[in-house]
Amino acid sequence: MHSDVAPKQKYKRFCGHDFPVVGVMGLNLMDIPREDIVACLIETVRQNGAARVINANAHCVTLSQKQPWLRELFDKAEIAFCDGAGVQLASMFLTGKNLHRTTPPEWIGNMLSALGEKADIFWLGGEQEVAEKGAAAFAEKYGCRTAGVQHGFFDATPGSPESETVLAKIVAAKPSVLLLNMGMPRQERWLWDNWDRLPPMVAITAGALVDHAAGRVSRPPRWVANLGLEWLVRLSREPTRLWRRYLLGLPRFGLYVLWWRLSALLGKKMV
Repeated sequence: MHSDVAPKQKYKRFCGHDFPVVGVMGLNLMDIPREDIVACLIETVRQNGAARVINANAHCVTLSQKQPWLRELFDKAEIAFCDGAGVQLASMFLTGKNLHRTTPPEWIGNMLSALGEKADIFWLGGEQEVAEKGAAAFAEKYGCRTAGVQHGFFDATPGSPESETVLAKIVAAKPSVLLLNMGMPRQERWLWDNWDRLPPMVAITAGALVDHAAGRVSRPPRWVANLGLEWLVRLSREPTRLWRRYLLGLPRFGLYVLWWRLSALLGKKMV
């Protein structure tokens, strides 16, 4: 028996605003435009506040089906948004909601330009030389400061000597912005494990942003992203590293979408 009453719209309050929340395959995503992300984070940094900023693409949603901690991170994060055409299409197919879609490289420059030296950035992830180059490029371009740079090739296991050293380094630096560039889900797991031990800051899971900042890779034209083909560009650039994620992961994601749809029709709860 099905109810004719539509489910009540959920909202998440941040920076004095209520943003709609849409449940997509077990992840709660905010329907938030990039302009509002920027405005909220500028205010948070200026007030010495704290916020976790995370995003979901098809790979993330697929991982979340077997990782309860990842779903909890999306529940608790101050900002959790859609980053990927696959997730946007899945939302439309499963919920009828056309989520705003964006990615950190599209808006982080606007945020840093507005903040200037108030943005004291710690770069975590990537190769050391690349991260240092990216940090220097951003400092010159946006007028932000560099609080520290740490490569991502360390033992991130909670409590390990290397992990404790990295954490102590970040705590001592007291950045206002932490850019996590360790890849998914390693960066999300590090944030989940260590957030409560960090001083107030804006922590952004930024993926390959460090490579964009250092000039190692360039973003494809906007029309490519609008067509949902950015994954194809990334695959062509890094086939050895990314073939499993896209050639195996995307079909798996599609099967999960269909399974969620079938479960909804049958009235079953997935996670």
